[in-house]
Amino acid sequence: MSVKTYRIHKPKVVVLGGGTGLPVILKSLRNQGVDITAVVTVADDGGSSGVIRDSITMAPPGDLRNVLVSLSDMPRLYEDIFQYRFKSEDHFLANHALGNLIIAAISEMRGSTYEAVQLLSKMMHVDGRVFPSSDEPLILHAVFKDGTTAVGESNIAKQRKTIDRVFVQNQHNLEEPKAARKVISSILAADMVVLGPGSLFTSILPNLMITEIGQALLETKAETVYICNIMTQKGETEQFTDAEHVRVLHEHLGQRFIDTVLVNIEKVPEDYMDNDRYDEYLVQVKHDFTSLRNEGCRVVSTDFLELRDGGVFHDGEKVVQELLRLVYERKRVN
Repeated sequence: MSVKTYRIHKPKVVVLGGGTGLPVILKSLRNQGVDITAVVTVADDGGSSGVIRDSITMAPPGDLRNVLVSLSDMPRLYEDIFQYRFKSEDHFLANHALGNLIIAAISEMRGSTYEAVQLLSKMMHVDGRVFPSSDEPLILHAVFKDGTTAVGESNIAKQRKTIDRVFVQNQHNLEEPKAARKVISSILAADMVVLGPGSLFTSILPNLMITEIGQALLETKAETVYICNIMTQKGETEQFTDAEHVRVLHEHLGQRFIDTVLVNIEKVPEDYMDNDRYDEYLVQVKHDFTSLRNEGCRVVSTDFLELRDGGVFHDGEKVVQELLRLVYERKRVN
């Protein structure tokens, strides 16, 4: 008697962003029985990444480094070596993360940051795929409500002005950026696309402002989920409600595309934040559930809060639990 075998298809989840928020979600999503693709911003021009991208024609490595580590099962010692940052008194190597230098070296060897990340993914036993949003370093431009402009991701928040819109250009030829290989096909084939958590204007939107990626988000049949920030950010989202975050995303792509918003409703204890260490964060994001629904979004509001080291973060396990519930619910319906 023949025995039929049934292939279980893993849900395909694409996560877009950058900064410190993206690795938190990816680390908790790893080993959860889903097919993960991380699409990482390449508009960072500060710190070690900024110095390297100005020295070598390559996408900035810092966010890519952190994402690779978050999806890797390499031993903790190897992770510590890859993440080691040289001391400030080390002059030439001051403040460079060793992993950034390794990514830079392989990018030069292979002539492509994309190829370097694919090679490192194999070496580091990454569970999933990691793609830079573009194979070229991008320059982020901001246009403020008063008509003035700022150039460079690290300069925008310093202006402390209300941002009207942002856009990106290739660093070296100022042409319209192109998405890296397999980014678009991954978005179009996904069951779920997750944006955030992360800086709205400097970590999330730089990906969406690559025209091909923005168009793919409008065309994909995937559930598109936005993880709203817990705190407002200095020079970016001051006084923003959760609905205003979503409104900005919709305005930048010219139509509504966010299906579901995850909103933390747990209160941050008064006087908890270490404001010297986390000086970019201001106050807790206020809620406007009526306006969120007017933006066409389903709202999932619960306790996603994690307090540690004097800072306010998303609890990766709680967020991923909700993402899994949503993606499996969608697969059952379809």
